[in-house]
Amino acid sequence: VPLEDEDISKQFERSFKKSGINVMTNASVTSVDTSGKGVKATVKTAKGEEVLDADIILSAVGIKTNIENIGLEEVGIAVDKDKILVNKYYQTNIPGYYAIGDVVDGPALAHVASAEGITCVEKIAGLNPEPIDYGNIPGCTYATPEIASVGMTEKQAKEAGYELKVGKFPFSASGKAKAAGASDGFVKVIFDAKYGEWLGCHMIGAGVTDMIAEAVLGRKLETTGHEVLKAIHPHPTMSEAVMEAVADAYDEVIHL
Repeated sequence: VPLEDEDISKQFERSFKKSGINVMTNASVTSVDTSGKGVKATVKTAKGEEVLDADIILSAVGIKTNIENIGLEEVGIAVDKDKILVNKYYQTNIPGYYAIGDVVDGPALAHVASAEGITCVEKIAGLNPEPIDYGNIPGCTYATPEIASVGMTEKQAKEAGYELKVGKFPFSASGKAKAAGASDGFVKVIFDAKYGEWLGCHMIGAGVTDMIAEAVLGRKLETTGHEVLKAIHPHPTMSEAVMEAVADAYDEVIHL
């Protein structure tokens, strides 16, 4: 998961290996043979090529936009490679034509396309909608364990020149997680040390895709770490790990 925070990626690999899954990084599939029983995949790694035998291969490498042969050229709609060019309200260069979702630049996510559609229609209706903040889009990976994140990774925040306050809270210290047998994983939060801006939040563990909305809302409302700490979270819950991670960032954690 190269787009995630480095700590998340490492934990994800550890969890997979713990489950008996062989993880191959910096590798690419060069060919797949389905002529016989099962399938054979040829994988290129730093050490050379390796052939893997399997019953089934799942290809989960994202999507590729297809905007060919739908009449864009005849109308004169501007494109860049495989994306339709639009403004912040999803208007193309041709009046009356709009585009949203996977055919425009941005994350290829259902919740993003839905929000784009609403913004677009509100503009068509003559309203003045607030443009989408693409820096505050949550991303979710539905695996075991789940991954959820929003905002900058620690590396990105450092490269942007921020002085950071970083906190982590492991689910192994959560009573709810231990009772549910889901103590693997953690919540990680990243704040600007100077002004308290919530720069990023990264989670890995059971049910974290249902927890990330707190960070999305907090960032939207420009919530500071101090305000999160003063918002009492219910106990025992998985979600209180967010508050505990913030407490760790500000050296106020008492449950570790």
